[in-house]
Amino acid sequence: MQETKPHRQQKRARAEVPSRSDNLLRNFTELIGGPLGKHSSPGEASSGPFTVERVLIILTVLAALLAVLAKDYCRVNGWETPGQFYSTCYSDFPELFKNRGLGDGVLPLFTQGSQFEYPVLMGIIAGITALLVPGQGVNNDRVLGYFDVNATLIVAIWVVTVLLTARINKRRPWDAAMVALAPGIILAGLINWDMWAVALLALGMYFFSKDKLVLAGICIGLGTATKLYPVLFLGAVLLLALRTGKFRPFLATSGAALVSWLVVNLPFAALNPTGWQYFFEFTQDRPAGYSSPWFSYNLVADRLHWMQMDAASINVIALSLFVLACALIAALALCAPRRPRVAQLVFLIVAAFILTNKVYSPQFVIWLIPLLALARPRWRDFLLWQAAEGLHWAAIWMYLGQATSGGSVQHNIDMSYYVLAVVLHMAATAYLMARVVMDIWDPAQDHLRNHGDDDPHGGPFNGAPDWLRIDLFNPARSVLPRRPQTATTEAAQTAEGGNNG
Repeated sequence: MQETKPHRQQKRARAEVPSRSDNLLRNFTELIGGPLGKHSSPGEASSGPFTVERVLIILTVLAALLAVLAKDYCRVNGWETPGQFYSTCYSDFPELFKNRGLGDGVLPLFTQGSQFEYPVLMGIIAGITALLVPGQGVNNDRVLGYFDVNATLIVAIWVVTVLLTARINKRRPWDAAMVALAPGIILAGLINWDMWAVALLALGMYFFSKDKLVLAGICIGLGTATKLYPVLFLGAVLLLALRTGKFRPFLATSGAALVSWLVVNLPFAALNPTGWQYFFEFTQDRPAGYSSPWFSYNLVADRLHWMQMDAASINVIALSLFVLACALIAALALCAPRRPRVAQLVFLIVAAFILTNKVYSPQFVIWLIPLLALARPRWRDFLLWQAAEGLHWAAIWMYLGQATSGGSVQHNIDMSYYVLAVVLHMAATAYLMARVVMDIWDPAQDHLRNHGDDDPHGGPFNGAPDWLRIDLFNPARSVLPRRPQTATTEAAQTAEGGNNG
Protein backbone atom coordinates (compact mmCIF):
# COMPACT_ATOMS: atom_id res chain seq x y z
CA MET A 1 0.00 0.00 0.00
CA GLN A 2 1.38 3.39 -1.03
CA GLU A 3 2.33 5.69 1.81
CA THR A 4 0.46 9.01 1.77
CA LYS A 5 2.35 12.19 2.50
CA PRO A 6 0.86 14.69 4.94
CA HIS A 7 -0.82 17.67 3.31
CA ARG A 8 1.19 20.87 3.55
CA GLN A 9 -0.66 24.13 3.68
CA GLN A 10 0.62 26.53 1.04
CA LYS A 11 2.36 29.47 2.63
CA ARG A 12 1.06 32.87 1.67
CA ALA A 13 3.39 35.53 0.37
CA ARG A 14 4.34 38.18 2.88
CA ALA A 15 2.88 41.49 1.71
CA GLU A 16 4.67 44.82 2.02
CA VAL A 17 2.67 47.50 3.84
CA PRO A 18 2.88 51.15 2.69
CA SER A 19 2.88 52.49 6.25
CA ARG A 20 6.25 50.75 6.69
CA SER A 21 7.90 51.51 3.38
CA ASP A 22 6.51 54.95 2.51
CA ASN A 23 7.59 57.79 4.78
CA LEU A 24 4.74 60.05 3.70
CA LEU A 25 2.06 57.50 4.56
CA ARG A 26 3.82 56.64 7.80
CA ASN A 27 3.19 60.21 9.00
CA PHE A 28 -0.55 59.89 8.34
CA THR A 29 -1.00 56.73 10.40
CA GLU A 30 -0.61 58.35 13.82
CA LEU A 31 -4.35 58.96 14.07
CA ILE A 32 -5.02 55.22 13.77
CA GLY A 33 -2.25 53.97 16.03
CA GLY A 34 0.86 54.38 13.89
CA PRO A 35 2.41 52.14 11.22
CA LEU A 36 2.03 48.39 11.26
CA GLY A 37 4.49 46.72 13.66
CA LYS A 38 7.59 44.99 12.37
CA HIS A 39 6.61 41.64 13.90
CA SER A 40 3.26 41.45 12.10
CA SER A 41 2.95 39.24 9.02
CA PRO A 42 0.56 40.79 6.48
CA GLY A 43 -0.47 38.35 3.78
CA GLU A 44 0.52 35.31 5.83
CA ALA A 45 -2.37 35.47 8.30
CA SER A 46 -6.08 35.86 7.61
CA SER A 47 -7.33 39.46 7.78
CA GLY A 48 -10.97 38.61 8.33
CA PRO A 49 -13.71 40.15 6.19
CA PHE A 50 -11.66 43.26 5.33
CA THR A 51 -9.19 41.79 2.88
CA VAL A 52 -6.98 44.08 0.85
CA GLU A 53 -9.08 43.67 -2.29
CA ARG A 54 -12.35 44.35 -0.47
CA VAL A 55 -10.93 47.51 1.06
CA LEU A 56 -9.69 48.58 -2.38
CA ILE A 57 -13.17 48.06 -3.82
CA ILE A 58 -14.69 50.20 -1.05
CA LEU A 59 -12.13 52.94 -1.69
CA THR A 60 -12.83 52.84 -5.42
CA VAL A 61 -16.60 53.12 -4.90
CA LEU A 62 -16.12 56.10 -2.61
CA ALA A 63 -13.87 57.76 -5.19
CA ALA A 64 -16.44 56.99 -7.91
CA LEU A 65 -19.14 58.76 -5.89
CA LEU A 66 -16.92 61.84 -5.80
CA ALA A 67 -16.42 61.55 -9.56
CA VAL A 68 -20.18 61.53 -10.15
CA LEU A 69 -20.71 64.41 -7.71
CA ALA A 70 -18.18 66.43 -9.69
CA LYS A 71 -20.58 66.17 -12.67
CA ASP A 72 -23.68 66.96 -10.61
CA TYR A 73 -24.17 70.51 -11.93
CA CYS A 74 -24.41 69.23 -15.50
CA ARG A 75 -26.53 66.25 -14.50
CA VAL A 76 -29.05 68.68 -13.00
CA ASN A 77 -28.80 71.61 -15.42
CA GLY A 78 -27.72 69.90 -18.60
CA TRP A 79 -24.49 69.95 -20.59
CA GLU A 80 -24.68 73.37 -22.20
CA THR A 81 -21.83 75.64 -23.28
CA PRO A 82 -20.21 77.59 -21.65
CA GLY A 83 -21.79 76.49 -18.34
CA GLN A 84 -20.36 72.97 -18.58
CA PHE A 85 -16.86 74.44 -18.76
CA TYR A 86 -17.22 77.00 -15.99
CA SER A 87 -18.75 74.28 -13.79
CA THR A 88 -15.92 71.88 -14.74
CA CYS A 89 -18.39 69.08 -15.48
CA TYR A 90 -17.80 68.65 -19.21
CA SER A 91 -18.04 65.14 -20.64
CA ASP A 92 -17.78 63.84 -24.20
CA PHE A 93 -20.70 61.47 -23.67
CA PRO A 94 -23.52 64.06 -23.91
CA GLU A 95 -21.69 65.97 -26.65
CA LEU A 96 -21.28 62.92 -28.89
CA PHE A 97 -24.76 61.63 -28.10
CA LYS A 98 -26.21 64.90 -29.42
CA ASN A 99 -23.82 65.70 -32.28
CA ARG A 100 -22.80 62.31 -33.75
CA GLY A 101 -26.29 60.92 -34.23
CA LEU A 102 -26.06 58.43 -31.37
CA GLY A 103 -29.31 59.71 -29.93
CA ASP A 104 -31.01 59.21 -33.30
CA GLY A 105 -30.01 55.58 -33.69
CA VAL A 106 -26.74 55.98 -35.57
CA LEU A 107 -24.32 53.16 -34.77
CA PRO A 108 -20.72 54.18 -35.53
CA LEU A 109 -19.13 51.97 -38.21
CA PHE A 110 -22.33 49.89 -38.56
CA THR A 111 -24.34 52.76 -40.08
CA GLN A 112 -23.13 53.62 -43.58
CA GLY A 113 -22.04 57.25 -43.85
CA SER A 114 -21.42 57.66 -40.11
CA GLN A 115 -18.20 59.32 -39.02
CA PHE A 116 -16.72 58.73 -35.59
CA GLU A 117 -13.29 60.04 -34.63
CA TYR A 118 -12.34 57.13 -32.40
CA PRO A 119 -11.01 53.58 -32.95
CA VAL A 120 -13.32 50.69 -33.73
CA LEU A 121 -14.03 49.27 -30.27
CA MET A 122 -14.66 52.71 -28.81
CA GLY A 123 -17.18 53.35 -31.56
CA ILE A 124 -18.88 50.03 -30.81
CA ILE A 125 -19.04 50.87 -27.08
CA ALA A 126 -20.48 54.30 -27.87
CA GLY A 127 -23.16 52.80 -30.11
CA ILE A 128 -24.18 49.90 -27.88
CA THR A 129 -24.50 52.07 -24.78
CA ALA A 130 -26.75 54.41 -26.76
CA LEU A 131 -29.07 51.47 -27.46
CA LEU A 132 -29.36 50.88 -23.71
CA VAL A 133 -30.98 54.27 -23.16
CA PRO A 134 -34.80 54.01 -23.33
CA GLY A 135 -36.80 56.33 -25.57
CA GLN A 136 -36.15 57.93 -28.92
CA GLY A 137 -34.57 61.13 -30.15
CA VAL A 138 -32.35 63.58 -28.33
CA ASN A 139 -33.74 65.14 -25.17
CA ASN A 140 -32.41 66.01 -21.73
CA ASP A 141 -33.62 62.78 -20.14
CA ARG A 142 -31.93 60.59 -22.76
CA VAL A 143 -28.74 62.63 -22.64
CA LEU A 144 -28.62 62.16 -18.88
CA GLY A 145 -29.42 58.47 -19.27
CA TYR A 146 -26.58 58.05 -21.76
CA PHE A 147 -24.13 59.67 -19.37
CA ASP A 148 -25.32 57.54 -16.46
CA VAL A 149 -25.08 54.27 -18.42
CA ASN A 150 -21.51 55.00 -19.47
CA ALA A 151 -20.53 56.31 -16.04
CA THR A 152 -21.82 53.12 -14.41
CA LEU A 153 -19.84 50.90 -16.78
CA ILE A 154 -16.70 52.98 -16.29
CA VAL A 155 -16.97 52.68 -12.52
CA ALA A 156 -17.25 48.90 -12.92
CA ILE A 157 -14.11 48.67 -15.06
CA TRP A 158 -12.37 51.11 -12.73
CA VAL A 159 -12.88 48.54 -9.96
CA VAL A 160 -11.56 45.82 -12.27
CA THR A 161 -8.47 47.92 -13.06
CA VAL A 162 -7.78 48.42 -9.36
CA LEU A 163 -8.04 44.69 -8.66
CA LEU A 164 -5.79 43.83 -11.61
CA THR A 165 -3.18 46.32 -10.42
CA ALA A 166 -3.27 44.73 -6.97
CA ARG A 167 -2.93 41.20 -8.36
CA ILE A 168 -0.09 41.96 -10.75
CA ASN A 169 2.16 42.37 -7.72
CA LYS A 170 0.78 40.36 -4.81
CA ARG A 171 3.59 41.43 -2.49
CA ARG A 172 2.50 45.09 -2.77
CA PRO A 173 -1.28 45.00 -3.37
CA TRP A 174 -1.79 48.28 -1.51
CA ASP A 175 -0.06 50.14 -4.35
CA ALA A 176 -3.37 49.75 -6.20
CA ALA A 177 -4.83 52.32 -3.77
CA MET A 178 -3.19 54.91 -6.02
CA VAL A 179 -5.54 53.80 -8.78
CA ALA A 180 -8.53 53.55 -6.43
CA LEU A 181 -8.12 57.06 -5.00
CA ALA A 182 -6.39 58.89 -7.85
CA PRO A 183 -7.60 62.51 -8.10
CA GLY A 184 -6.91 62.30 -11.84
CA ILE A 185 -9.45 59.51 -12.29
CA ILE A 186 -11.97 61.23 -10.01
CA LEU A 187 -11.74 64.41 -12.08
CA ALA A 188 -11.26 63.01 -15.59
CA GLY A 189 -12.37 59.38 -15.58
CA LEU A 190 -15.90 60.19 -16.77
CA ILE A 191 -14.90 62.45 -19.65
CA ASN A 192 -14.47 59.73 -22.25
CA TRP A 193 -14.18 55.96 -22.71
CA ASP A 194 -10.41 55.86 -22.06
CA MET A 195 -10.89 53.74 -18.94
CA TRP A 196 -11.85 50.81 -21.19
CA ALA A 197 -8.41 50.92 -22.81
CA VAL A 198 -6.76 51.37 -19.40
CA ALA A 199 -8.50 48.23 -18.12
CA LEU A 200 -7.57 46.19 -21.21
CA LEU A 201 -3.92 47.19 -20.87
CA ALA A 202 -4.01 46.28 -17.17
CA LEU A 203 -5.54 42.91 -18.05
CA GLY A 204 -2.88 42.35 -20.69
CA MET A 205 -0.11 43.17 -18.20
CA TYR A 206 -1.70 40.84 -15.66
CA PHE A 207 -1.71 37.93 -18.11
CA PHE A 208 1.84 38.77 -19.17
CA SER A 209 2.99 38.71 -15.53
CA LYS A 210 1.51 35.18 -15.31
CA ASP A 211 3.34 34.15 -18.50
CA LYS A 212 0.07 33.75 -20.43
CA LEU A 213 1.39 35.42 -23.54
CA VAL A 214 -1.43 34.74 -25.99
CA LEU A 215 -4.08 36.08 -23.61
CA ALA A 216 -1.87 39.08 -22.92
CA GLY A 217 -1.54 39.76 -26.64
CA ILE A 218 -5.28 39.46 -27.21
CA CYS A 219 -5.93 42.07 -24.52
CA ILE A 220 -3.26 44.39 -25.94
CA GLY A 221 -4.80 44.07 -29.40
CA LEU A 222 -8.28 44.82 -28.08
CA GLY A 223 -6.92 47.74 -26.09
CA THR A 224 -5.27 49.13 -29.22
CA ALA A 225 -8.60 48.79 -31.04
CA THR A 226 -10.08 50.96 -28.27
CA LYS A 227 -7.28 53.53 -27.89
CA LEU A 228 -3.96 53.34 -29.69
CA TYR A 229 -1.62 53.74 -26.73
CA PRO A 230 -1.77 50.12 -25.36
CA VAL A 231 0.29 48.99 -28.37
CA LEU A 232 3.25 50.80 -26.77
CA PHE A 233 3.45 47.93 -24.28
CA LEU A 234 4.95 45.83 -27.07
CA GLY A 235 7.84 48.29 -27.30
CA ALA A 236 8.80 47.51 -23.71
CA VAL A 237 8.54 43.78 -24.39
CA LEU A 238 10.79 44.15 -27.44
CA LEU A 239 13.47 45.96 -25.40
CA LEU A 240 13.41 43.27 -22.73
CA ALA A 241 13.60 40.59 -25.42
CA LEU A 242 16.77 42.25 -26.75
CA ARG A 243 18.22 42.51 -23.26
CA THR A 244 17.56 38.88 -22.35
CA GLY A 245 17.65 37.18 -25.76
CA LYS A 246 14.19 35.71 -25.07
CA PHE A 247 12.32 36.62 -28.25
CA ARG A 248 9.46 34.15 -27.90
CA PRO A 249 7.52 36.40 -25.46
CA PHE A 250 7.66 39.29 -27.92
CA LEU A 251 6.71 37.19 -30.93
CA ALA A 252 3.84 35.43 -29.13
CA THR A 253 2.44 38.58 -27.53
CA SER A 254 2.75 40.82 -30.58
CA GLY A 255 1.39 38.08 -32.87
CA ALA A 256 -1.70 37.58 -30.70
CA ALA A 257 -2.14 41.36 -30.45
CA LEU A 258 -2.01 41.74 -34.23
CA VAL A 259 -4.51 38.94 -34.80
CA SER A 260 -7.01 40.29 -32.26
CA TRP A 261 -6.68 43.81 -33.68
CA LEU A 262 -7.28 42.52 -37.20
CA VAL A 263 -10.27 40.43 -36.13
CA VAL A 264 -11.92 43.57 -34.77
CA ASN A 265 -10.91 45.96 -37.55
CA LEU A 266 -10.99 43.99 -40.81
CA PRO A 267 -14.79 43.44 -40.95
CA PHE A 268 -15.47 47.16 -40.66
CA ALA A 269 -12.65 48.04 -43.06
CA ALA A 270 -14.37 45.80 -45.60
CA LEU A 271 -18.00 46.70 -44.94
CA ASN A 272 -17.61 50.43 -44.24
CA PRO A 273 -14.17 51.54 -45.47
CA THR A 274 -15.02 55.25 -45.37
CA GLY A 275 -16.19 55.14 -41.77
CA TRP A 276 -13.26 52.95 -40.74
CA GLN A 277 -10.67 55.24 -42.35
CA TYR A 278 -12.15 58.38 -40.82
CA PHE A 279 -10.38 57.91 -37.48
CA PHE A 280 -6.95 57.63 -39.13
CA GLU A 281 -7.63 60.56 -41.47
CA PHE A 282 -8.92 62.68 -38.60
CA THR A 283 -5.83 61.89 -36.51
CA GLN A 284 -3.50 62.73 -39.37
CA ASP A 285 -5.19 65.96 -40.49
CA ARG A 286 -6.30 67.49 -37.19
CA PRO A 287 -4.39 70.56 -35.98
CA ALA A 288 -2.69 70.80 -32.61
CA GLY A 289 -5.12 69.78 -29.86
CA TYR A 290 -5.79 71.51 -26.58
CA SER A 291 -3.08 71.32 -23.91
CA SER A 292 -0.44 69.87 -26.21
CA PRO A 293 2.90 71.72 -26.33
CA TRP A 294 2.16 72.51 -29.96
CA PHE A 295 -1.19 74.13 -29.19
CA SER A 296 0.43 76.13 -26.40
CA TYR A 297 3.18 77.28 -28.76
CA ASN A 298 0.62 78.41 -31.32
CA LEU A 299 -1.23 80.40 -28.65
CA VAL A 300 1.96 82.16 -27.64
CA ALA A 301 3.00 82.61 -31.28
CA ASP A 302 -0.36 84.21 -32.08
CA ARG A 303 0.03 86.75 -29.27
CA LEU A 304 3.67 87.53 -30.13
CA HIS A 305 3.02 87.51 -33.90
CA TRP A 306 5.36 84.60 -34.55
CA MET A 307 4.89 81.97 -37.25
CA GLN A 308 2.50 79.22 -36.16
CA MET A 309 2.88 75.51 -36.93
CA ASP A 310 0.41 73.70 -39.17
CA ALA A 311 -0.77 70.12 -38.80
CA ALA A 312 1.76 68.69 -41.28
CA SER A 313 4.73 70.30 -39.51
CA ILE A 314 3.50 69.18 -36.10
CA ASN A 315 3.07 65.59 -37.33
CA VAL A 316 6.71 65.45 -38.45
CA ILE A 317 8.19 67.15 -35.38
CA ALA A 318 6.04 65.26 -32.87
CA LEU A 319 6.84 61.90 -34.46
CA SER A 320 10.54 62.73 -34.62
CA LEU A 321 10.66 63.69 -30.95
CA PHE A 322 8.78 60.55 -29.94
CA VAL A 323 11.16 58.37 -31.95
CA LEU A 324 14.11 60.16 -30.32
CA ALA A 325 12.60 59.58 -26.86
CA CYS A 326 12.10 55.87 -27.67
CA ALA A 327 15.70 55.63 -28.83
CA LEU A 328 16.90 57.09 -25.51
CA ILE A 329 14.66 54.67 -23.60
CA ALA A 330 16.06 51.80 -25.65
CA ALA A 331 19.61 52.93 -24.84
CA LEU A 332 18.68 53.04 -21.16
CA ALA A 333 17.18 49.55 -21.31
CA LEU A 334 20.28 48.08 -22.93
CA CYS A 335 22.90 50.01 -20.95
CA ALA A 336 21.48 50.05 -17.41
CA PRO A 337 23.53 48.01 -14.91
CA ARG A 338 20.49 45.84 -14.22
CA ARG A 339 17.64 44.95 -16.55
CA PRO A 340 14.69 47.39 -16.10
CA ARG A 341 11.31 46.12 -15.01
CA VAL A 342 8.61 45.92 -17.65
CA ALA A 343 6.35 48.45 -15.87
CA GLN A 344 9.17 50.99 -15.76
CA LEU A 345 9.71 50.79 -19.51
CA VAL A 346 5.99 50.92 -20.32
CA PHE A 347 5.58 53.99 -18.12
CA LEU A 348 8.49 55.79 -19.81
CA ILE A 349 7.27 55.01 -23.33
CA VAL A 350 3.65 56.04 -22.66
CA ALA A 351 4.76 59.20 -20.84
CA ALA A 352 7.02 60.12 -23.78
CA PHE A 353 4.09 59.58 -26.13
CA ILE A 354 1.90 61.87 -24.03
CA LEU A 355 4.50 64.65 -23.88
CA THR A 356 5.22 64.64 -27.62
CA ASN A 357 1.71 63.95 -28.93
CA LYS A 358 -0.14 66.76 -30.67
CA VAL A 359 -3.17 66.26 -28.42
CA TYR A 360 -3.41 66.08 -24.65
CA SER A 361 -6.98 65.66 -23.51
CA PRO A 362 -7.54 65.94 -19.72
CA GLN A 363 -8.49 62.27 -19.48
CA PHE A 364 -5.12 61.12 -20.81
CA VAL A 365 -3.79 61.39 -17.25
CA ILE A 366 -5.56 58.13 -16.39
CA TRP A 367 -3.34 56.25 -18.84
CA LEU A 368 -0.34 56.75 -16.57
CA ILE A 369 -1.87 56.20 -13.14
CA PRO A 370 -1.88 52.35 -13.07
CA LEU A 371 1.52 52.33 -14.78
CA LEU A 372 3.01 54.60 -12.13
CA ALA A 373 1.54 52.44 -9.37
CA LEU A 374 3.51 49.54 -10.85
CA ALA A 375 6.63 51.45 -11.91
CA ARG A 376 7.26 53.78 -8.95
CA PRO A 377 4.66 53.55 -6.15
CA ARG A 378 5.86 56.51 -4.08
CA TRP A 379 3.00 58.56 -2.70
CA ARG A 380 4.81 61.88 -2.36
CA ASP A 381 5.72 62.02 -6.04
CA PHE A 382 2.30 60.66 -7.00
CA LEU A 383 0.42 63.38 -5.09
CA LEU A 384 2.66 66.17 -6.39
CA TRP A 385 2.03 64.98 -9.93
CA GLN A 386 -1.71 64.70 -9.34
CA ALA A 387 -1.78 68.23 -7.91
CA ALA A 388 -0.16 69.54 -11.09
CA GLU A 389 -2.64 67.60 -13.23
CA GLY A 390 -5.51 68.95 -11.13
CA LEU A 391 -4.39 72.52 -11.81
CA HIS A 392 -4.21 71.75 -15.52
CA TRP A 393 -7.67 70.15 -15.38
CA ALA A 394 -9.14 73.36 -13.93
CA ALA A 395 -7.20 75.61 -16.31
CA ILE A 396 -8.38 73.87 -19.48
CA TRP A 397 -12.04 74.25 -18.53
CA MET A 398 -11.62 77.90 -17.58
CA TYR A 399 -9.82 78.55 -20.87
CA LEU A 400 -12.56 76.81 -22.87
CA GLY A 401 -15.18 78.73 -20.91
CA GLN A 402 -13.57 81.99 -21.94
CA ALA A 403 -13.08 80.83 -25.55
CA THR A 404 -16.71 79.68 -25.99
CA SER A 405 -18.36 82.54 -24.11
CA GLY A 406 -16.33 85.32 -25.68
CA GLY A 407 -16.00 86.89 -22.25
CA SER A 408 -13.36 89.46 -21.45
CA VAL A 409 -10.06 88.46 -19.88
CA GLN A 410 -10.97 90.58 -16.87
CA HIS A 411 -13.57 87.99 -15.85
CA ASN A 412 -11.78 84.89 -17.17
CA ILE A 413 -8.45 83.11 -17.02
CA ASP A 414 -5.87 84.68 -19.28
CA MET A 415 -4.21 82.58 -21.96
CA SER A 416 -0.81 82.91 -20.29
CA TYR A 417 -2.05 81.17 -17.11
CA TYR A 418 -3.48 78.35 -19.16
CA VAL A 419 -0.15 77.89 -20.96
CA LEU A 420 1.65 77.89 -17.60
CA ALA A 421 -0.71 75.13 -16.41
CA VAL A 422 0.21 73.07 -19.49
CA VAL A 423 3.91 73.63 -18.81
CA LEU A 424 3.39 72.57 -15.17
CA HIS A 425 1.67 69.34 -16.22
CA MET A 426 4.49 68.57 -18.64
CA ALA A 427 7.16 69.34 -16.05
CA ALA A 428 5.48 67.10 -13.45
CA THR A 429 5.27 64.22 -15.95
CA ALA A 430 8.90 64.73 -16.98
CA TYR A 431 9.89 64.71 -13.28
CA LEU A 432 8.25 61.30 -12.82
CA MET A 433 10.08 60.03 -15.88
CA ALA A 434 13.37 61.26 -14.41
CA ARG A 435 12.69 59.47 -11.11
CA VAL A 436 11.89 56.23 -12.93
CA VAL A 437 15.12 56.58 -14.94
CA MET A 438 17.05 57.04 -11.68
CA ASP A 439 15.44 53.89 -10.27
CA ILE A 440 16.47 51.96 -13.36
CA TRP A 441 20.05 53.19 -13.28
CA ASP A 442 20.37 52.65 -9.53
CA PRO A 443 18.20 49.62 -8.61
CA ALA A 444 18.89 50.24 -4.90
CA GLN A 445 16.34 53.06 -5.16
CA ASP A 446 13.70 50.71 -6.59
CA HIS A 447 11.42 49.75 -3.69
CA LEU A 448 9.96 46.79 -5.58
CA ARG A 449 13.40 45.15 -5.54
CA ASN A 450 14.10 45.73 -1.85
CA HIS A 451 13.11 42.18 -0.88
CA GLY A 452 15.15 40.38 -3.49
CA ASP A 453 12.46 40.37 -6.17
CA ASP A 454 13.58 40.85 -9.74
CA ASP A 455 10.51 41.81 -11.77
CA PRO A 456 7.17 40.62 -10.34
CA HIS A 457 5.44 42.04 -13.44
CA GLY A 458 7.94 40.62 -15.91
CA GLY A 459 6.43 37.22 -16.55
CA PRO A 460 8.89 35.32 -18.79
CA PHE A 461 11.59 37.94 -18.18
CA ASN A 462 11.51 37.62 -14.40
CA GLY A 463 14.93 36.39 -13.27
CA ALA A 464 16.31 36.12 -16.81
CA PRO A 465 20.05 36.74 -17.28
CA ASP A 466 21.46 39.29 -19.69
CA TRP A 467 21.98 38.36 -23.33
CA LEU A 468 22.86 41.88 -24.47
CA ARG A 469 24.08 44.66 -22.22
CA ILE A 470 26.31 47.56 -23.20
CA ASP A 471 28.53 48.96 -20.44
CA LEU A 472 29.24 52.55 -21.44
CA PHE A 473 31.93 53.06 -18.82
CA ASN A 474 33.72 49.73 -19.15
CA PRO A 475 33.09 48.17 -22.58
CA ALA A 476 35.05 45.08 -21.57
CA ARG A 477 32.26 44.21 -19.14
CA SER A 478 29.56 44.40 -21.79
CA VAL A 479 27.49 41.30 -22.46
CA LEU A 480 27.42 40.56 -26.18
CA PRO A 481 24.84 38.38 -27.95
CA ARG A 482 25.47 34.69 -27.99
CA ARG A 483 23.70 32.19 -30.22
CA PRO A 484 19.91 32.66 -30.35
CA GLN A 485 18.17 30.91 -27.51
CA THR A 486 15.86 28.02 -28.14
CA ALA A 487 12.85 27.16 -26.05
CA THR A 488 15.00 24.55 -24.26
CA THR A 489 17.73 26.99 -23.28
CA GLU A 490 15.15 29.55 -22.19
CA ALA A 491 13.55 27.01 -19.90
CA ALA A 492 16.93 26.02 -18.51
CA GLN A 493 17.87 29.62 -17.71
CA THR A 494 14.52 30.23 -16.11
CA ALA A 495 15.01 27.15 -13.94
CA GLU A 496 18.42 28.46 -12.85
CA GLY A 497 16.64 31.51 -11.45
CA GLY A 498 19.46 33.79 -12.54
CA ASN A 499 18.98 37.28 -11.13
CA ASN A 500 21.86 39.16 -12.64
CA GLY A 501 19.69 40.79 -15.31
